[in-house]
Amino acid sequence: MLSFQDAINDSAQFSKRHLILGNGFSIALRPDIFHYGSLFQRADFSTYPQLPKVFQALGTQDFEVAIRSLETGAKLAPIYGTSASSAAAMLTDSAALKEILVETIAANHPDIPADIPDLKFWACRTFLRHFLGPNDGQIFTLNYDLLLYWALMHEDNPFGTRPVPIVTNDGFGNDEDDPGADYVVWQGETAAHSAKVHFLHGALHLFDAGTDLQKYTWVRTNTRLVDQARSAIGSNKFPLFVAEGTSGQKKAKIRHNAYLYQGFKQLVANVQQPKVCFFIHGHSLAENDDHILRRIGAGRFPKLYISLFGEMVSEGNRQVIARANALSAMRKPSSPLKVEFYDAASAKVWG
Repeated sequence: MLSFQDAINDSAQFSKRHLILGNGFSIALRPDIFHYGSLFQRADFSTYPQLPKVFQALGTQDFEVAIRSLETGAKLAPIYGTSASSAAAMLTDSAALKEILVETIAANHPDIPADIPDLKFWACRTFLRHFLGPNDGQIFTLNYDLLLYWALMHEDNPFGTRPVPIVTNDGFGNDEDDPGADYVVWQGETAAHSAKVHFLHGALHLFDAGTDLQKYTWVRTNTRLVDQARSAIGSNKFPLFVAEGTSGQKKAKIRHNAYLYQGFKQLVANVQQPKVCFFIHGHSLAENDDHILRRIGAGRFPKLYISLFGEMVSEGNRQVIARANALSAMRKPSSPLKVEFYDAASAKVWG
């Protein structure tokens, strides 16, 4: 295994250095809450044991789909002679699902950026600068928590040391109709071409308002995550994140959302560049993200650096190595892929 610095030094031979972030990025900061699994798997349905059956019937783990289906069903029930009590029960369960979603988000995330020490943010920015600094790379994150966003926005320099400037363009800007709003909006596909940060599976600060995609900003609201989410969901604005379980389900949601699909297309375009390299940090290469991984296997960039946590010979790391070799084996002879592995801990992402 290389050290992270060895991998960075070796990657200097390429024109750009891109990064794909997995859940290990967040686990390294708070292993007690950022464990693997979807919000659905973490949710407490004990008070409403019938609700998991709603997800099962709809074939999804997406809260938004379940909530909207219950509300639609309640509206249609009178037309088809369904009892008023059934319609009322659907609305009650819809409201309960909204509250469960908010509480699950809150239970698995720090409330505000101040809950995380400045030193940790500064260490994280130093790590991110390898990709968002002069190298002119891009970051593609598969996480929907707020840690990356908070680190990007943590531009103050409380220690009086040399600042760590990084590019933070994520394709969002002021709403033309309401530039002073508490949120910014996605500027569409044209502006997205200059974006350097892509939330491939959405994020908890991105809310679908129907007519546009809004990004709620801490600096404009100073509102706790739980309160922000509760207010938005109460207005039928749902956080945009891909919580489905399988790769096929994730791919389907991505293709049906302009923002998610644009980020995916940016990834696809970059893996086809023959003079760049990619890092994958904190991801197990599990098959539920095959919609991303297969694009790497079909790409043209020549070198991939993958983080491993712990001993290289551990069972989990052997599986990662095998999956990485499988990606390399997918390549055409004209575009071979060399894979190197580095020690995740040596990156000191959070100090």
